[in-house]
Amino acid sequence: MSRETVFTTRSPAETRRLGRCLGELLQPGDVVLLAGPVGAGKTTFCQGVAAGLGVTADVTSPTFVLAAEYEGRIRLIHMDLYRFAAAEEGAPQAAGGALSLEEALEAAGWEGGLEDAAWLVEWPGDAGEAFSDVLQVRIQPAPLPRIDERTFHTRPTGPRGRDRLDEWVKRWLF
Repeated sequence: MSRETVFTTRSPAETRRLGRCLGELLQPGDVVLLAGPVGAGKTTFCQGVAAGLGVTADVTSPTFVLAAEYEGRIRLIHMDLYRFAAAEEGAPQAAGGALSLEEALEAAGWEGGLEDAAWLVEWPGDAGEAFSDVLQVRIQPAPLPRIDERTFHTRPTGPRGRDRLDEWVKRWLF
């Protein structure tokens, strides 16, 4: 059984800084699954991760393009699988005629390309089953009036995820 670690941020800048701490640690083949309701701060967090990887391009939500690829210290693939996560709380309903999960992962380069990039996957839904060793991050906004506060519930699913989480905690605290 893996342990859960919780981080709290109190501003978008702090959310980006938390992401940056993780990005500085990510290695090729690392997968981070991001869940949370619409407006939780997933993209803000991803901007921080990208900055930690040395990405200089503008990072936006890949909702309508399925996946975006960025060059930095290592390649970053940022996916948004909301079309496949209809069962996840707060996820938009799947659009008619959307790609299957397998087609979406293939279109994003998953087949044969997992080990040469770090992956951020928003709205992972059942995609988590396609990745065996990940760091799961669920972002929960605080209730009003604390509109900028976010709680990050993190859980590794294997040794690589545990290593990254341990390093992340140390980097965040020190």
